[in-house]
Amino acid sequence: MISGPPPAPCASVAPALFIGSDIYRGSSYGARHPLRVPRVSTVMDLARALGWLPPESFRISPRAKPAALSLWHEPAYIAALQAAEKMGEATEDMRARFHLGTLSNPIFPEVYRRPATGAGGVMLAAELLATTPGLIHVPGGGTHHGLPGRANGFCYLNDVVLGIKVLQRAGLTRIAYVDLDAHHSDGVELAFAGDPGVRMISVHEEGRWPFTGLLADTAGGSAFNMPVPKGYNDSEARAVLHDLILPRVDEFRPQALVIQCGADSLLEDPLSRLALSNRAYLEALRALLPLAPRALVLGGGGYNPWSVGRLWTAIWGLVSGCEVPDRLPDTAQAVLAGLGWGGGGRPDPAPAMRSTLIDAPREGPVREEIRDRLAFLAQR
Repeated sequence: MISGPPPAPCASVAPALFIGSDIYRGSSYGARHPLRVPRVSTVMDLARALGWLPPESFRISPRAKPAALSLWHEPAYIAALQAAEKMGEATEDMRARFHLGTLSNPIFPEVYRRPATGAGGVMLAAELLATTPGLIHVPGGGTHHGLPGRANGFCYLNDVVLGIKVLQRAGLTRIAYVDLDAHHSDGVELAFAGDPGVRMISVHEEGRWPFTGLLADTAGGSAFNMPVPKGYNDSEARAVLHDLILPRVDEFRPQALVIQCGADSLLEDPLSRLALSNRAYLEALRALLPLAPRALVLGGGGYNPWSVGRLWTAIWGLVSGCEVPDRLPDTAQAVLAGLGWGGGGRPDPAPAMRSTLIDAPREGPVREEIRDRLAFLAQR
């Protein structure tokens, strides 16, 4: 029998909302794809097991209609995505024109409905925040690589761009976007390059796909890009937070914050060489959230089912004012015990990843190359 304390209570003062959907439950990009693992469904199950997701805090994500998606995406691409789902395959033309049916962006049963649901959740969150300031967590969002007319980097649509455009359409003129994913937010940067109303900050692993977001790249003055070396640790993340992210967000005086919390910067992730604990993300959020009256907190990358589920659940606990227990109750431990890699022969997680939500700290030296890059960006 697994032992553990009862669920921890949540503060009633946090007006936070969680937008999710059961479309993620059992939906997979395929047995050989990194996104074969459960993610959003794990967060929902963990949050409920902890008593953190009462009905009044949860909204079912709507599915965005093609007309809404055309706020940024090309109608021909949206039609092709719908057709690929209906046929269950991609034609040669779809592969060539829209990059559908590739190794990175395969055809699976919910290939249109799943990303359209993520986009619908983020667009709904943006509409709600535009009228009523507050905090909304959409772990199914964060697909920051999607391009106007094609799939890109596991992303079929770009819900980040769509959400920001909804905020702009509602009249907000200063929106800050902070991206903590291990991969550069190339699609978002393409959408808002040169836009003085959007400030983009991306911290990502250097030399990693999509090989954009170089230190000197400014996207027409709208972006600060911070490529970091492998082994990037909690101490270095703290230096980046205080020397780059917080001052650049604070000086911008944003009316809204959009924060992409891709979990692939964590040590256990198989698709990066970074070494953060989930404490680094939570530290960043605690410091960032007071800087704007509205915050939209998204998911993103992340390919270790245990580290993703624990991080995004801890994020929901933070934004909704819930107290994280030192040891998870039986029901939450059962959720983590039921996860798996879905193939691939990867090792089981450390025992702590089945019984706790918060990682041990992963501090270390702040390397000179980090300090030099922060000094370079401080001169802008």
